[in-house]
Formats: sequence, C-alpha cells, structure tokens
Amino acid sequence: MPRFRHALTRAWFGTLWPRRGGRRARRADAAVTLAGLLILSAGTAALAAAAPSVAAPHSAVTRWWHPPARPTFYWQLQGTLPLHEPALIDDVDGFDTSAAEVARLHAAGHRVICYIDVGTWERWRPDARDFPRAVLGHPNGWPGERWLDIRNLRVLEPIMRRRLEMCAQKGFDGVEPDNINPIGNDPGFPITPRDVIRYARWVAGTAHSLGLAVLQKNGSQFTAALEPSFDGALTEQCNQYSECAAYEPYLRVGKPVIDAEYQSRLFPRFCTTDARLGIVGALYNLALNGRRYRPCPPLTGPTATVPTAVARARMA
Repeated sequence: MPRFRHALTRAWFGTLWPRRGGRRARRADAAVTLAGLLILSAGTAALAAAAPSVAAPHSAVTRWWHPPARPTFYWQLQGTLPLHEPALIDDVDGFDTSAAEVARLHAAGHRVICYIDVGTWERWRPDARDFPRAVLGHPNGWPGERWLDIRNLRVLEPIMRRRLEMCAQKGFDGVEPDNINPIGNDPGFPITPRDVIRYARWVAGTAHSLGLAVLQKNGSQFTAALEPSFDGALTEQCNQYSECAAYEPYLRVGKPVIDAEYQSRLFPRFCTTDARLGIVGALYNLALNGRRYRPCPPLTGPTATVPTAVARARMA
C-alpha cells in the first residue's frame, strides 16, 4: 500500500495503520484458499476457459521487459528510496515516485516496478474524484480505502489506463497492480471468480500494450488462470498461510515468484521453503518503509542481481 501524501493524514493514520499492499485482505484470501483451494484449483481451467476473453488494447508497443526467474527484489512504498540496496528490482509507489527518481534507480542498474492500486479506491490519490460513488463498495479495513466494483469496466478502464500510462510515462519497467482479488473480503458487490479473471487479464493486457511487465499480486487461487497473462507473481505471507505451492504454475515456466513475509518469528525458517520451491523471499516490516529488509540467501543457480557498470552500459 502507498504512503499517505498529506502530513495530517500520515500523522493520524500512519502510526495506527502501518500500510502495505493487501495486508488486511490477506486473511480473507487465505481463508478462501485454505477452505477451498482444491475445489478452486480443480475449477480454474474451466474458469479460465469460461471467462470472457479480454483482448490486449491496440498499441504499437509489442515488447516489454521480462523479469528473470530468480531476481533479487526490494520493496518499499514509504520513505526515502535508497540507491544502495543490491537488488535488481525495486518495487515503489507509482504516484509518489517521480520520473527523476526512476531515472536515478535506472542509472544505478535497477529495474523499477510501479505500485498502483487497481482494486480499491484511495481517497488521498489525485484522481480520487474520478471514481463515481456507484463503483465504491465497502471499506477494505484501511482508513480511506473502499473496494471497487471491478465488474464495471466501462467506468474503471479509463481511470486505470491513465494510471498505467503514468507508470509508463515515468519510465517504469513494470507494474504491481494491488487488490485485484476482493473475493472473500465482503467488497459490497457480488463479484465472482470470472469477474476477477476478466479484470486481471484486462489490467495485464493494458500494461503490456504500454510496454510494462506486470506481476500478479496475491490471489493464489487464480494462478493457473492468470499465469499466461502475467510475467511473475508477488505474494505476501504465502508461508504464513501455506499458499506458496499454489504459485507453481509460474515457477514451472521460469517466471519469478516473490514472497514477502512480515512475521519475524518465521525468519529465516521460511527461506528454506522458498528456496526449495524456487521462490525469492525476504522479511519486511508491515509499513514497507525500508526499516526492515532481510532477504533470504540467494537461490542456488543463476540469480539476477544489480549489474556491473559494464552490464549497465549494455542495458542502455
């Protein structure tokens, strides 16, 4: 989740509600997974086939960066962004990170992911007034956020396309679309798995049309249906909630799976599970403000890190 833009909001909510993408929603997501993963997995192929096809938007861009299978990864959505973290990929807030900051990270040899929220309304965002009340659902557990009616593509597509265009215009390499799966979280609308798949595919296709890689964010029960449309996955607490194996469809085809854990008591034990599966894991704090970052040991085999000066010159 993003840092708050206004000092008063930050002072009031920031200390009470440390922010991060999808944390409050994860408990319901985990409950769905644990209660019905076998049923959902068995039906994923049928859902994928039955879900309406969403064609990629027309664009001259046909190529985008494909993240390596085992990249080093750093995630920070609040605070001053460091340049010294030895990670190939930095995942940062799309609104609050300027094009100049993206350029500085590129100059340091990093690839940069643009965090945006595609499934909830955030009242502090500059485009908050673009969302009509009809698409605003129940609060999602975080101050100032409400679930969106992702069935209403007529309303949401123009808004989300502008957000994705912002990421591309700032020079980001990829996008992390958050809160894409409201099922099990009482969003206030009768959203179905088919709706989730349709919307997620539209987000991925639009990102690709703009030259952006795109990561699936959580929603482990949808990996089989969404893997062909996404370039990797970012999962939170998959060890804590025993969901890591659900991301095997990505690992099987050489796409990266990134695991963020928040419970210090699980570190470094969860690294063993991540390494066995081929997942890139790290321990963060809930605020994602850079104050805790303890990556698991590099995986056996080729791991993509920050390139040398020679390699950076080749990337240019």
